[in-house]
Amino acid sequence: MGLRPNLLTRRVAGVATTTLALLLSTAAVGVAPAAAHAGHPGHADEACAEPADTHSDAKIKAGGVAKHEPNELTATQVREREADLAAALAARAKRTDLKQGPAATASITIPVVVHVIQRDSTRAGGNIPDSMVSSQISVLNQSFSGATGGTATAFAFQLQKINRVTNPSWYPIVQGSSAERSMKTSLREGGKDTLNIYLGELSDDLLGWATFPTRRLSSMDGVVVLSESLPGGTATNYNQGDTGTHEVGHWLNLYHTFQGGCASSGDSVSDTPAEASPAFECPTGRDTCSTAGLDPITNFMDYTYDSCMYQFTPGQASRMLTAWNAYRAA
Repeated sequence: MGLRPNLLTRRVAGVATTTLALLLSTAAVGVAPAAAHAGHPGHADEACAEPADTHSDAKIKAGGVAKHEPNELTATQVREREADLAAALAARAKRTDLKQGPAATASITIPVVVHVIQRDSTRAGGNIPDSMVSSQISVLNQSFSGATGGTATAFAFQLQKINRVTNPSWYPIVQGSSAERSMKTSLREGGKDTLNIYLGELSDDLLGWATFPTRRLSSMDGVVVLSESLPGGTATNYNQGDTGTHEVGHWLNLYHTFQGGCASSGDSVSDTPAEASPAFECPTGRDTCSTAGLDPITNFMDYTYDSCMYQFTPGQASRMLTAWNAYRAA
């Protein structure tokens, strides 16, 4: 499947621009090179009072083999997360009534802190240029604004800081490890509304991962992304910044489009057709469920090539805003 003209424009401009844009991630709500696996959505690897799982799944490249491939959320975990979302919304509504505060915000600029984790000062050791980070932020802003051809969401991203850290013990970043926890505990900045992005080499063929939002701020909150998946990187077919978009979608409470397969309520969004398993590469016409609609292979929350994905749906935009007001709004 070829690039849409406006998507091609974005890809070219995204590498050259100095506009600040949000960065794609690949770990807890992860992205990894597409493997010949049926499915591997989210899992919880952080102890937290609510909800049951803080992390979403990791994304893998086509042909990749992840040793720590996170499991898809179980139906029970999804029910727990949805119940917690309802409770968080009710609690917010009560607080707003008591304070007679303003209505829920429908236009949000998210501050972004990017941590570049390096083994040494070489490019091979993780030392990517600032221009790649700026291009990633630009891709995020275009993806979430609908400029690539999808639905415009309420979100924009503003880069606050690039923090460079040389620490061989944190390189590569290993999902679920004590080193990952140490890294995030030491480096995370800001409150619930601040997006922390951790860039570096990742373990196990992963492109990235992310945390789902919770009512209690955790030091693990944020997204992890393969640095070479940023625009201009060396991750072939995954170097246009859409891993970052995918992971930020998880950070804003989106599930994979293939969550739950063909049965159940799937990804809890009514306008994304059901999908039995992750789609890799760009399989035009793929239809794995008997319900209406082809598989949403162009959706940012699937596992296809960056050149294939370009959209969020209205339902996903609404879900992200609802989750923001429930979990991350001041």
